[in-house]
Amino acid sequence: MKERLLVAMSGGVDSSVAALLLQRQGHDLVGAYMKNWINEDQVIGHCPWQQDIEDARAVCDRLGIEFQVVNLMREYRERVVAYLLDGYARGLTPNPDIMCNREIKFGVFRAWARDHGFAGVATGHYAQRVDRGDGTYALAEGADRNKDQSYFLALLNQAQLADARFPIGHLAKPAVRQLAREAGLPNAEKKDSQGICFIGEVRMQDFLRAYVPDAPGPIVRATDGKVLGEHRGLHFYTLGQRKGIGIPSNTDHQAYVVVGKRSDDRALLVAFDHPDAPGLFQREVRVHSLSWIGASVARPGRLEGRVRYRDPRVALEFVPESATTALIRFAEPQRGLASGQILALHDGPVLLGGGVYL
Repeated sequence: MKERLLVAMSGGVDSSVAALLLQRQGHDLVGAYMKNWINEDQVIGHCPWQQDIEDARAVCDRLGIEFQVVNLMREYRERVVAYLLDGYARGLTPNPDIMCNREIKFGVFRAWARDHGFAGVATGHYAQRVDRGDGTYALAEGADRNKDQSYFLALLNQAQLADARFPIGHLAKPAVRQLAREAGLPNAEKKDSQGICFIGEVRMQDFLRAYVPDAPGPIVRATDGKVLGEHRGLHFYTLGQRKGIGIPSNTDHQAYVVVGKRSDDRALLVAFDHPDAPGLFQREVRVHSLSWIGASVARPGRLEGRVRYRDPRVALEFVPESATTALIRFAEPQRGLASGQILALHDGPVLLGGGVYL
């Protein structure tokens, strides 16, 4: 059925081919670039928003569809940047990609689309929306396992998924590139973007240094309490981190890894990177802020989870404790589960929802 759809055009090849496929299906399309951040505060690094707009516009010109720029800078700062900075300031490890999808792409951008008469929002995500045939939808992993982005959609709800379209979710990345070449899209060979635009080519540490004040404290070896050095702030580190700690390996070339943070004296806890390092591996965790794409899971049972992006699904026991919290027991201990990160919950390839590590 022909629909009027708003295509979120990033300037990259994935969203461009999404628009191409929808056009071939006969839909009425408008391409839109979401202007979220323009490096207005002169953060060190490069956020190529101007080039991205030009690339997105060139693709729309090639396809012969209307192009618009939708300014969401205020909402992005309030809902994503504030969440990111607040999380790091409190010693957490937030996930701005997931929050951007929930709050911006399928939040305020979706609301803008509905207000302007569009039936849905299409993106270049490698994920698949499955019609259950009863008026509801399931969200499945992308067919290309190397590019699957369903993890980043873990906090969507049913209403958001109903309005979402993922035209390339059934394709592998090489096929997407080939379609772009065959259609003569001007960005067919453009490299994939790395990270979020507002960070651009800046290291996360440099971005945080510009917005979160340093709060020095000791680097402490967790096994014996020995002080090994000093750090600039706990927000620069995350559980399981091995590089950039600022202390050398020992004489046996054993590297250190972050195993914890102690708030009372702002101590960064480290240990040698070994399976028995205290606090590095966890068999049980609790999650809060549970969000479900379809019906909530209200009874204990066995599910699968993706503990972070690109990790394989792992077996777990899900034990609900309230409507929004649960105990998770993994079949095998998991490494470096940082507070504030997201656990995606699965029934096989079908994404059920997600929660935030306590």
